[in-house]
Amino acid sequence: MPIKYSLALLGLTISMAASVFAADEPAEVLAARLKEMYPATHVDRVQRSEIPALFEVVMGKNAAYTDITGRYFVFGHLFDMKEQRDLTADRVEKAARIAFGELPLADAIKTVRGKGERVLAVFSDPDCPYCRRLEAELVKLDNITLYTFPYPLEGLHAEAKDKSIAVWCAANRSQAWADLMKSGKAPVSRTCDHPIERNIQLGQRLGIQGTPTLLSADGRTLPGAAPKDRIEQWLMEGGR
Repeated sequence: MPIKYSLALLGLTISMAASVFAADEPAEVLAARLKEMYPATHVDRVQRSEIPALFEVVMGKNAAYTDITGRYFVFGHLFDMKEQRDLTADRVEKAARIAFGELPLADAIKTVRGKGERVLAVFSDPDCPYCRRLEAELVKLDNITLYTFPYPLEGLHAEAKDKSIAVWCAANRSQAWADLMKSGKAPVSRTCDHPIERNIQLGQRLGIQGTPTLLSADGRTLPGAAPKDRIEQWLMEGGR
C-alpha cells in the first residue's frame, strides 16, 4: 500500500477513534476534568457541540470548544451556515438568562397598568438620570405588571439609598416612586423594614452592573434607557 494512502487511512482511523472516544464520554466527565485542570476558571456548562468529538464549554459570556482531553481549546463562534445562525451566541445568551420565577418579587415595587398581562422587572437607581429617562418610557406601556427593584449605586449616588428607603416606607410606594422619578423629590424620610440592602446584594449576585436594567419574564435583560418602541419589540421577541 502506498505511503500516502497509509497515512490517509491512519488519519481516518484516528479521527474515527476520537469520535467514538468522545461519544463514549459524557459531558459530565469533561466538566469534572476541566474543574481539576483549571480550578481558577468558572465553567457554567459543558455540552456536546454539533461537531463530532468537540464539546462546547460556556464560561460566563464566553464560549470555547475542546475535545474530551480538555487540553486544546478553540475560541470563537460556531455557525450553522445552512440556517444562517450563530449557534454559540444563541446558547451563551440563553445560558445568561435570569430565572424570573426565582426573583423575590415581594422586595420590588409593584405597578399594574391595564390588565397587567405582560410582566417586566427593572433594577433602577433613583438618582440615575438614565433611569428617569427610562421611567418616562415605561409609563407609556399598557397591559403591564412592572416590578421595580430599587437598586441604589452608592458609589455613584450617595443619597440614592436613603431615597430608596423613603420610597419603600411611603404609604403608596408605586406613586412615591413615580413622583420621585418625575420630579427628583423624595418623600418624607421614614424608617421601616425594607429590602434595599437585599436588592443591592441581589443585583450584584445576578451580575447587574448598571442601571437601569430591564428583565423580561423569560429571563432576558435589556440594559439602558430604551425607548418605548424598543421595549415593545423586545417584549415581543420573547414570545418567538
